[in-house]
Amino acid sequence: MATETTGSARTHRDGPYDPQLIKARASSFGPAAAAYAEHRPDYPVNAVRWALEPARDAGLGAPDGTLDVLDLGAGTGKLSAVVAGMGHRVTSVEPDPLMLAELRSHIPSVTTHQAGAEEIPLPDASVDAVVVGQALHWFDQSRALPEIVRVLRPGGVLGALWNTDDDRLEWIAGLGKVAQSRNSFIDWSPGRGIQPHPELTPVEHAFFPHRQRRTADSLIDTIATHSHTLTLDPAEREGLIADIRAYLRSRPETAQGEFDLEIITRVERSAHPGIAGS
Repeated sequence: MATETTGSARTHRDGPYDPQLIKARASSFGPAAAAYAEHRPDYPVNAVRWALEPARDAGLGAPDGTLDVLDLGAGTGKLSAVVAGMGHRVTSVEPDPLMLAELRSHIPSVTTHQAGAEEIPLPDASVDAVVVGQALHWFDQSRALPEIVRVLRPGGVLGALWNTDDDRLEWIAGLGKVAQSRNSFIDWSPGRGIQPHPELTPVEHAFFPHRQRRTADSLIDTIATHSHTLTLDPAEREGLIADIRAYLRSRPETAQGEFDLEIITRVERSAHPGIAGS
């Protein structure tokens, strides 16, 4: 694991926040919710533990270590399931009804709300931590960060996680080029991360090795759930999938049976020191 700190200003992905672009791509996942739930990777426990660590260090939560955790932009519950499996009390907030239906079917024990990050339906100072899995780059952070600060208790933490392809490996770098994917570890865009906010501490980063057992077909099914693929017209999407399939068949790492897709889970965290009793 490596860590670093940054306080640089960020915009959405590689440029200014574009509401129309975000709306089109962010709303593309619902029709693919079942495939998303089946094929997207989960998150490593040690990465989630690191994201939540400042809240425990601040003395929040119950004596047994359990925290009140909000999973914001929860999708089908990939991150919610990991957090709940660690014993924490989870509230999942997701705007897309089809994604939320998948979440509810897989982890009915968590509390859920259909809402966006810009208007969180929770009271002030009601959670110890807010976590965001593979979704922060879809938020309008100028509106979402004040909401996140509002619902965090003093000492709470915002943790954002992304599973990125480990394209330091040559075959994965080649796959990214063929798939036209921006899910890159090497070419990470700082605009995707947590933007500075006056009531949050400077952002810390950490990176955790992760992997997902795949076949060529299941990896194609995963790529088909990425927003850049979902928003192509049918002919373009069919051509892209054909190119990816040909590439995977040409590589000795992926041509036969199962293989590991190597992933780096990138985590950012920023605490809300606040003032006790405020």
